[in-house]
Amino acid sequence: MVRTMSEPSHRPVDDALRSRLRERLELYMARKKLRSTAQRRVIVETFLEGRAHVTIEDLLEIVRTRDKGIGYATVYRTLKLLAECGVASERKFGDGLSRYELADDDDDHHDHLICTSCGGITEFEEPRIEKLQEVVAARHNFQVTTHKLELYGICQACSSASKKGAGQRN
Repeated sequence: MVRTMSEPSHRPVDDALRSRLRERLELYMARKKLRSTAQRRVIVETFLEGRAHVTIEDLLEIVRTRDKGIGYATVYRTLKLLAECGVASERKFGDGLSRYELADDDDDHHDHLICTSCGGITEFEEPRIEKLQEVVAARHNFQVTTHKLELYGICQACSSASKKGAGQRN
C-alpha cells in the first residue's frame, strides 16, 4: 500500500487507534503528574486528527486557527511529550526538520520514500521487505526491536518536470 503525504490532505485515522493513543497519553501524564491544560488538549486533538509528517510549524499554524493564544513553545513541548509517551514518532528525513506522525502500532508499520527535490514523503508497506528483514536478522541471530526504512531519491512528478524542462532547453 502506498500513501503520499506531501500534500496537505488529512489521512484517515482509525478511531480505535486514536482512543488507544489518548489512553496511553492519559496514563503517562497521570504517572508523571502532568496537567492537561486546554491548550495542550487542543494541540493533542489537532495532532490526532491531522496529517502525517507534521512539523512543529505546521501544527502551530493549524492549532492557531482554533486558539490564537497557543505559542510555539507549547506546541514544541506537547509534541515532545507525545513522542516521550509513545503517541507520536519523531522522524528526521535529512532536511533539518523534525516531523511527527502517529506512533506505529505493530500492525501498522510503514516505511518512507523521500523526494530530495520537492520534499514529498510517500509512505509504503511491503511485506516482502519485512519478511526479508526477518530472514536477515535470523541469519545473524539478531533480535530486531525496531527499525525504519527511508529511501531517498526523486519522485515521479519531479522526474517528469525535470525531463520536460530538459526537453524544452534542447
